[in-house]
Amino acid sequence: MKIETILAHAGLCTDSTTGAVSTPIYQTATFRHPALGVSTGFDYSRTINPTRLALEKVIAELESGDRGFAFASGMAAISAVLMIFKSGDHLIVSDDLYGGTYRIFEKIFRQFGLSATYADTTDLGAVRDAVIPGKTRAIFIETPTNPLMKITDLNEAIALARKNGMLTIVDNTFMTPYLQRPLELGADIVVHSGTKFLGGHNDVLAGAVVTRSAELSDRIGFIQNATGGILGPQDSWLVLRGLKTLALRLEKQQENARTVAQWLEKNDKIKKVYFPGLPDHPGHRVQQKQSSGFGAMLSFRVPDSGWAERIINRVKIITFAESLGGVESLITYPVRQTHGDIPAEMREKIGVTDDLLRLSVGIEHSDDLIRDLEQAMAD
Repeated sequence: MKIETILAHAGLCTDSTTGAVSTPIYQTATFRHPALGVSTGFDYSRTINPTRLALEKVIAELESGDRGFAFASGMAAISAVLMIFKSGDHLIVSDDLYGGTYRIFEKIFRQFGLSATYADTTDLGAVRDAVIPGKTRAIFIETPTNPLMKITDLNEAIALARKNGMLTIVDNTFMTPYLQRPLELGADIVVHSGTKFLGGHNDVLAGAVVTRSAELSDRIGFIQNATGGILGPQDSWLVLRGLKTLALRLEKQQENARTVAQWLEKNDKIKKVYFPGLPDHPGHRVQQKQSSGFGAMLSFRVPDSGWAERIINRVKIITFAESLGGVESLITYPVRQTHGDIPAEMREKIGVTDDLLRLSVGIEHSDDLIRDLEQAMAD
């Protein structure tokens, strides 16, 4: 079955007792048992809820995984994945990454003995050099990275991980399973902030984990139930509804992103554009090889911080806000917002500086988005 059909049928007729076309919102904490020793398969919503289960099944199918797990946020999903490791374990992590992911590694899990080395995962040699024999248990990859859109060759990274007995964890938020499916390439775990493209309307917080093997599914399932960071039924339903239009939204969004990126590239006020869909992007060919598209995220450099403030304050159609992936275009200032928790010296090293803006391109008409940026930059 084609992925567009799977998406359109997300949550379709899961309630056989009524034939409801849309999965009902099972707003209940507990379930009645028919008799002692007899179960309907549901007992307590922290463990399993029919609405959440419908979402988890479709997420697993979309990513070609063994099982899917829906969490209360993307950070709750990442936290659950990090709980499979123990004190003394070491991970290699993409150095250009979301600030919240850096924060959870450094401010939460480091105190429990989990350590991380931040490496340029687009450079296989750098990844290889970061391996600590007997300690490194996994590579955690963002591709494209946030916010500089660097592309890691997943085939190469996965092969290196396997050779060293490590897991490969991929944050697939920017691409979604519609454009990129890391588990099919051999990755072990995929994580998502479902708040972003999966939900798609800036109206729900959600996270997702999909596992490749039954053994990892059992471990994540135990952690999800034991710690309880689950997605509620109302939010599960909202993500299911969002998934139905994911293919349509992303096709329009990445078409818009390519048009805006091409316009920015020709604008003499813009120093550099970061978008994998541009032919001169360093990761363009790798992205073509491992994905079916280039996504709807881009970043660009302006002359200085004053120009960044000017654009942020003057855009009218594009909204200045954190987050990404919704139908509305959002512009973000990473150095002050999404990456503010990363130390200044690390931000400088990777290039998250005060002249960088990140744009999540929505489904508006591309002409309107370009005109909005044009008037924001006008003298």
